[in-house]
Amino acid sequence: MEDGTSFIYNNSFGGRFLELDPFNDSAKCQGDMPALNEPWDYSKNLISGVNLGGWLVTEPFIVPGLYEPFNPLGGDVNFNATVVDEWTLCEALGDNMTNVLTEHYETFITEKDFAEIAAAGLNWVRIPIGWWLIEVWDGEPFLANVGWSYFLKAITWARKYGLRINLDLHAIPGSQNGYNHSGKLGSINFLNGVMGIANAQRTLSYIRTLAEFISQDEYKNVIPMFSILNEPYAATIEVDTLRHFYYETYNMIRDITGIGEGNGPFITFHDGFTGTPVRNVTSGGWLGFMPGMDRVALDTHPYLCFSEPNNDGITYQAAKPCSYWAESMNTTAQQFGYYMAGEWSLAFNDCGKWLNNVGNGQRYEGTYYIPGNTTAPAFARLGDCEPWTNYPAYNQSTIDGLKLVASGHMDAFRSWFFWTWKTGYSEQLGMIANPVWNYQLGLEKGWIPENPRTIVGICTSLISENGFTVAMSENPAPTLSPWMTGGSGAGTLLDEAMVTSFSAWPPTALQGTTTEFLPTYTPTGNPITMPTPTVTSYPSGYSSSANVGDGWFNPSDTAGQMTPVAGCTYPDPWSGAGAAVPTSVCTGSADARMKMKKRSPSPSPTTPSSVYATITAQPRPTASRQ
Repeated sequence: MEDGTSFIYNNSFGGRFLELDPFNDSAKCQGDMPALNEPWDYSKNLISGVNLGGWLVTEPFIVPGLYEPFNPLGGDVNFNATVVDEWTLCEALGDNMTNVLTEHYETFITEKDFAEIAAAGLNWVRIPIGWWLIEVWDGEPFLANVGWSYFLKAITWARKYGLRINLDLHAIPGSQNGYNHSGKLGSINFLNGVMGIANAQRTLSYIRTLAEFISQDEYKNVIPMFSILNEPYAATIEVDTLRHFYYETYNMIRDITGIGEGNGPFITFHDGFTGTPVRNVTSGGWLGFMPGMDRVALDTHPYLCFSEPNNDGITYQAAKPCSYWAESMNTTAQQFGYYMAGEWSLAFNDCGKWLNNVGNGQRYEGTYYIPGNTTAPAFARLGDCEPWTNYPAYNQSTIDGLKLVASGHMDAFRSWFFWTWKTGYSEQLGMIANPVWNYQLGLEKGWIPENPRTIVGICTSLISENGFTVAMSENPAPTLSPWMTGGSGAGTLLDEAMVTSFSAWPPTALQGTTTEFLPTYTPTGNPITMPTPTVTSYPSGYSSSANVGDGWFNPSDTAGQMTPVAGCTYPDPWSGAGAAVPTSVCTGSADARMKMKKRSPSPSPTTPSSVYATITAQPRPTASRQ
């Protein structure tokens, strides 16, 4: 590895890794999976993936060691906690921020993790990133750009071991959900409030930059999927407003990439927590939304633990995903397109350190407080969390039960990404935190199946044995229509009335308030193109002329980057939800879409100040909350 250490790569599933050429796409994660340079059949090949949560976007419950120095009490309920998200962590770290976070990036996920993921029978990774990997604006305390160099390393490692990447834009300006993993805990200022449009415009600029990078020939085989926005909270944003944004994003990306299989990534929309079973568009859901869209997937995050607590038996818990979600997954795939569980875990209660934010407790123990309410727990106590968090004390019955819970989820979802690959060590607990959220630990200790790809059909018996009456369909998931996967008819939108309904950008109103006077940005800045890796060495006999790309796929895309309008005074982008609406216009272009145009003498794309990753050919080894 880069640090000079080595490890034995033992893949019992017939996977092969390649390191002879930094841009060789013929590696396979398992022998029966397509190589990276072969098409992924979304009707035939099921995704068995893990999230690399807590790495490039930190979360207190995943990496408590970063947050514990600033939360010395260590207890669950602490209304005075101040370091609660990456924003406040960066502020608290001060001059140590660069060293601390770089060390975290360097050590939390390494090449060895990618090798272990492939050897575990997994075939994809979902990698959450925040916008600060691209740039930060004044007042935003994040470590800018450095994380991008580690994302480039992830591409290298995924390519080497034959793993595909689902790039997940997890955190955006203004916050799309107010959760700590959006970068800043608090209010929602994306498509909500006075700065809602401006923050959405800025987000579109970053989506464009990322789409340009991953659509390049050098990277498209390794990153064939782009989850453009993690967990927007549709109850606040409103589903129709979110549909406007999704359709605008779809058009922008397909203007860059073109239509049809092989032209840019599969685009993934999160369902906005509209729930399963998925409803049709007229009922506030997604079935029937823009039929004919080219390669668009719907992502849902079905967790058992964030609802009213219960003491149902562990076998009954294992049957719940089969009863609650399996049929909906099939129905949605038939009517919408590719449907997957982008996050899930083994947790059927909310026991865990800081799972519900730093300073909050657990529903299960009766110590959970609804955010903003410090007077009474939201739920009565049901039991003690210690038996579920103290994994060294698990008996065989608990281990077998958790393994059954994992199997029920895997069979119900068919295509999925577990949240998350690993959780970090807690000095305050004296052990790894939150074990049922840790795939790596579960695999080692026995509560995660050794081969997730063999978990087919278990839902039928779980449902029957636990008294559920829902019918189970045959596995695998139904064959997708050709247009859903970039084949015949892809890009031919079939519902003209729906196109008319959602084509306006920006939308004319947010939460019933006209957007006429809301602040906007203007597309007159220099476009940002992301750095490419520098290949520093090659094995003997191999060319040193590899094309690493230039970070920008479509040279015809020369529109400017969104930037503040000179002379305009803007409200705080992070606290505009309650600010007064301006009474006069101080905006940029009314049509904020960054349209394609022919190359002109306009400014060339520029790179942010950044740390460039290097790709060095290594010696052959010696052998996902709330």
